[in-house]
Amino acid sequence: MKKIINGAKYDTATAKKLGEWTNGHRYGEFSYYEESLYRTKSGRYFLYGSGGAMTKYAVSSGDNSWGGGSQIITMSREAAMEWAEEHLEVEEYEAAFGEVPEGDEKEQLNIVVPAQLKAALWKMAERQNMSVSALVLDALENHAGGDGNK
Repeated sequence: MKKIINGAKYDTATAKKLGEWTNGHRYGEFSYYEESLYRTKSGRYFLYGSGGAMTKYAVSSGDNSWGGGSQIITMSREAAMEWAEEHLEVEEYEAAFGEVPEGDEKEQLNIVVPAQLKAALWKMAERQNMSVSALVLDALENHAGGDGNK
């Protein structure tokens, strides 16, 4: 499926499929639907979903009747990560967004950076197949020797 949204093309044939999920109903049932998460070559994320007449992908076929349909839904990286966390296996998630550390105690840190640096950081994380958080942590650990004392 191809669709242009806000001046950008989203195409399931050329984007990388990161994972897929079904709601557990049998294919062909009115309540069956499936979703696949994709990343475009330019790093945009989208969800391609399709489903039966009793799903969020239903389309009106007139005279108060509904049929199955499909849709492309654009997503931010954060939204894609949330969807993936809920619907994908650990291996699929980490293949898409980078390795996630085991249950270490963490604290949130908010920083302000110039817009150009933010864009470069996101591109670098994408190229290295890491989350921005993992990229920053890796850089900090390498600079501080992993002990935070340098």
